[in-house]
Amino acid sequence: MEQFVELWKEGRTRFTKLLEIAQEVDLPKRNGQSPNSAGFLIRHIAEVELLFAKNVFGLAEVKIVAKTLIAGKDTGEWTNLAELKEMTSLAAKMLEKAILETSDWSEVIETKEFGKKTKAEAFGRIVTHTAYHAGQLALVLKYGK
Repeated sequence: MEQFVELWKEGRTRFTKLLEIAQEVDLPKRNGQSPNSAGFLIRHIAEVELLFAKNVFGLAEVKIVAKTLIAGKDTGEWTNLAELKEMTSLAAKMLEKAILETSDWSEVIETKEFGKKTKAEAFGRIVTHTAYHAGQLALVLKYGK
């Protein structure tokens, strides 16, 4: 399990390095006609990591209201950097715990978002989900207005 955590942490650095340089003034920025602001992307990444910890890897202690998914679009409300960083820290803690507590990586789970996957496949999905949106965040931080 520790190798999975190391892989996930390294992949997540694409996101965490951006959090280190993001400023509150950056949060409402968007890149061109992109529908998502920097604040939305940060919140969305944290929410989805928490959802994976809870619903995919079975960590029952996770409590999450996925506001970005419920809204289905950027509502402009994610502008408090301290709150967003706190949420991303919680997401990291919970997902790491969930990964460490997973013993059967071949177990098949099913979600409405991506159908049936083994937990190993789902793990690949959360790693790439975070990296995908981190790339979007990098562009917003660099070129966004």
